[in-house]
Amino acid sequence: MMNKILDTCDTALEDIKDGATIMISGFGRAGLPLRLIDALVEQGARDLTIISNNSGSDDSGFGELIRQKRVRKLICSFPRLPGATLFDAAYRAGEVELEVVPQGNLAERMRAAGAGIGGFYTPTAYGTRLAEGKESRKIGDKNYVFELPLKADFALVKAYHADRWGNLTYRMSGRNFGPVMASAATTTIVQVSEIVPLGTLNPETVVTPGIYVQRVVRVS
Repeated sequence: MMNKILDTCDTALEDIKDGATIMISGFGRAGLPLRLIDALVEQGARDLTIISNNSGSDDSGFGELIRQKRVRKLICSFPRLPGATLFDAAYRAGEVELEVVPQGNLAERMRAAGAGIGGFYTPTAYGTRLAEGKESRKIGDKNYVFELPLKADFALVKAYHADRWGNLTYRMSGRNFGPVMASAATTTIVQVSEIVPLGTLNPETVVTPGIYVQRVVRVS
């Protein structure tokens, strides 16, 4: 019988290796898998590429990864936030690379990876420094920039309910980037509030089907 539920976050993250690319869900604190991030800090992997909406805050595990110089590159939309002084200092010191991606492009690049799409044209960022080095073309009367899909080795996601097959529901704004990240990663690891019996979830309410999920950990 297929069962994707693991007992601890430590067990779920034990095979993450140095140099891995990791997506982390969350918009501010909403949907942020704090227990999985803390477990990643304890796990010890280094030279990481992190894909997230923002650079995290100094009082979360994300900030601790920066403090310990374990992040090689950050791909995000909002690198400068109140309470994110650790990343700012590390970036200014040349200790971490940064790729800024407009938020809509970030979501669509991950969705493209999950859907097997080779890339897409968008008018967002055309004519700015964010478009430098990228292919551009005129379609109709508009100029567009070509964006590549964005995939990862692992996605750390927070959801609300899960069953043992990994079918997920989310709670309100906690959904944010979780579904597209789950589809764009080779291995999706999910922190959930509650695990329900198989068959309990109404199929109409399942946002992320279990086919995109490899590991589930219940965090009270």
